[in-house]
Amino acid sequence: MQTAIDNLKTMLKTLNLHNAAGQIEELLNIPLNQSISYEKFLEKIFRCEIKGREEKRFERRLKHASFPEYKTLDEFDLNEQLSLSKRQFNQLKELSWIEQGYNLILLGPTGVGKTMLSIGLGIHAINNGYKVHFVTMHDLVNILKTQEILRTSRTRYKRIVESDLVIIDDLMFMAMEKNEANLFFQLINKLYGQSSIIITSNKSPEDWGELIGDPAITTAILDRIVHKCEVLNLDGDSYRLKHRKTIFGNI
Repeated sequence: MQTAIDNLKTMLKTLNLHNAAGQIEELLNIPLNQSISYEKFLEKIFRCEIKGREEKRFERRLKHASFPEYKTLDEFDLNEQLSLSKRQFNQLKELSWIEQGYNLILLGPTGVGKTMLSIGLGIHAINNGYKVHFVTMHDLVNILKTQEILRTSRTRYKRIVESDLVIIDDLMFMAMEKNEANLFFQLINKLYGQSSIIITSNKSPEDWGELIGDPAITTAILDRIVHKCEVLNLDGDSYRLKHRKTIFGNI
């Protein structure tokens, strides 16, 4: 019996049905406990394979997304962020804005949930079959400056430009030199019309000139980002400060 099972595993692997091969013994026990047709049994084998492939595809895309942490939309508490309505939240979850090529700008002070919301939307997008990449503005500038000489930067740049959704975190983190601003414009120009972008920032777009420096480049970048864009202003107290932990306990 074991030889027959081993032969089945080999044949399934030859057909590249590796997930089904890994669970064939469990699947073969089903007819012993349930009265099912051969068609249903084959369906269970194929469903097992499809589920395994989908899980691996999700894990691969999640790894390539480079999220700093795993935070789903289920963890985003709307009671902590009253400036975002339940209706708006549900519309964002529908992801139709990605299909329509819209960008999102999440504005607000430190700690109000901009990054957490962007990560949650990114993970939700991956679950729905989209390619996503998360990058801080600081890392993005380094990637753009070194992608022609460093393989790691070249790999991340390729993942960015091939993504359906690019998340750029902390736009106002650092001021740019002119060559950096020009490289940033080239990236935005490349993404324009082919990918959606989420930008988190503590400054509104009219203040981005302080970061980018060059007025002409700033105008060109804004023109492409805000052409089809939704701006969400998140306010309130810092979530991290409100829920900070202490070494002294509740005293």
